[in-house]
Amino acid sequence: MKTRPILTVDVVLFTVAQGRLRLALLKRKRAPFEGRLALIGGYVHPEDDRDATGAALRLLADKAGLTGVFVEQLMTFSGADRDPRGWSASIAYYALVPEKDLAASPAASDLALVAPDDLPALPFDHDRIIAAALERLRGKSAYSSLPAFLLPPRFTLPQLKATYETVMGTPLNDSAFRRKIMDLGIIEPVPEAKSPATAAQRRPAQYYRLKRRALTAFDSTV
Repeated sequence: MKTRPILTVDVVLFTVAQGRLRLALLKRKRAPFEGRLALIGGYVHPEDDRDATGAALRLLADKAGLTGVFVEQLMTFSGADRDPRGWSASIAYYALVPEKDLAASPAASDLALVAPDDLPALPFDHDRIIAAALERLRGKSAYSSLPAFLLPPRFTLPQLKATYETVMGTPLNDSAFRRKIMDLGIIEPVPEAKSPATAAQRRPAQYYRLKRRALTAFDSTV
């Protein structure tokens, strides 16, 4: 009797909380590795999932209470040694969610937010999946609007710059960043919307939003 491979989907869910990039992990409810923190994942359901992306979206809704977040396929991880139950393949995705949306999720209390440098020992090959997702996120953020999907629909330019810096792990020149983003034309001001003044910033800052809620690639890095 031939053994069929195990087919799953795993999602690396990123957010920015307290100024740091973090991953949302869930405790596994069953063996193998019951009780261990792991990526949001599960089996593909051929009767429910139109494709692998559909499975990723279903898992985010069912296990993290999230809909409408940015999701992109990463790569496939496969082999005989990654799952003690047998030969398996996982189609991996990464997803970005604003902190407020994650906090408002009905599953928020079940999620553990962990910085990439503070990850515990993870089951399967989730450490490899996360490493690949981090590399993709940081590399792609340098030449696209990707970090904006970690922000709420409206944001200030300082918030956008801070998010790019957090994701990329490097400081950016303020005036050069502002000029680059404005020249690209990917954002637009929100009419009559300004942030409250603060002690550090006496004048209210203009709120902006993405012109298109879709990933935009740049012709050069920020």
